[in-house]
Amino acid sequence: MKNFGLIGAAGFIAVRHLRAIKETGNNLLAALDKFDSVGIMDSYFPNADFFVEFERFDRHFDKLKRQGQKIDYVSICTPNYLHDSHIRFALRQGADAICEKPLVLNPWNIDALGVIEKETGHKINNILQLRLHPTIIALKEEIENGPKDKIYDIDLTYITSRGNWYYTSWKGDVNKSGGIATNIGVHFYDMLTWIFGEVQQNTVHVLEANKAAGFLQLKNARVRWFLSIDYNDIPQDVRERGARTFRSITVEGREIEFSDGFTDLHTASYRHILEGKGFGLECARQSIQTVYDIRNSKPIGKVGDYHPFVK
Repeated sequence: MKNFGLIGAAGFIAVRHLRAIKETGNNLLAALDKFDSVGIMDSYFPNADFFVEFERFDRHFDKLKRQGQKIDYVSICTPNYLHDSHIRFALRQGADAICEKPLVLNPWNIDALGVIEKETGHKINNILQLRLHPTIIALKEEIENGPKDKIYDIDLTYITSRGNWYYTSWKGDVNKSGGIATNIGVHFYDMLTWIFGEVQQNTVHVLEANKAAGFLQLKNARVRWFLSIDYNDIPQDVRERGARTFRSITVEGREIEFSDGFTDLHTASYRHILEGKGFGLECARQSIQTVYDIRNSKPIGKVGDYHPFVK
């Protein structure tokens, strides 16, 4: 049984980490969040200590260490711009880190974290759960077994509507979240480059607070992508069914259905990490570079090969 700490216990994604720690047979010793709406912890680890101040959390870690209770992993579910700081805390406390995506906001942050890894001898693991999805693994195997020089045509569409709260929260602040492509798209870019190769061209057609669209030329694919949190972008027939999310990936016109099991992949990710097979810093580099380039691009509008949802 491994001992865990958790930073960001009140967030939306934290429950998947709590469940993963529990389902892999491990124990949560301490959790931190500046918000105290963490009653969900009772369903998993009611005896875990909880803190709302980082300084007390830090002191508790030190006390546990001096009492001989080693914390093996720190899970990080905090706002994007805090990830690298909390990763450094974990490694300096003698633990490995398990961090939600995006690992960091800027490519040079990866280099800085690499220095800390070498100094401490501890590892940083990134949650890249789509790489563990059976449908995505099957697609990767299909592409690898197909013609080596084929360039595939791909359309990625992801619309996950958000209310007005989004713009007031840290997610609506591009300096804290990295903007929409980083916040809701980074794992799709990781998945696509993992399967179809590195980015050779990155063109942005639309870049707004609530939506973005562009074109990626990958080694083996042409990708038209559209991301949005605007409910009005959801196709009419989907809205009529009462849905507030629309997710679609087509490869050569064929729909790749991977919605099932999407929320269960954190436990698979934890098993992967505990077996010593976690996705490290270099696994994150391509997707972080991609979203950084998108965030710092000047959109060109309806020019060239743009996504059909760009009106």
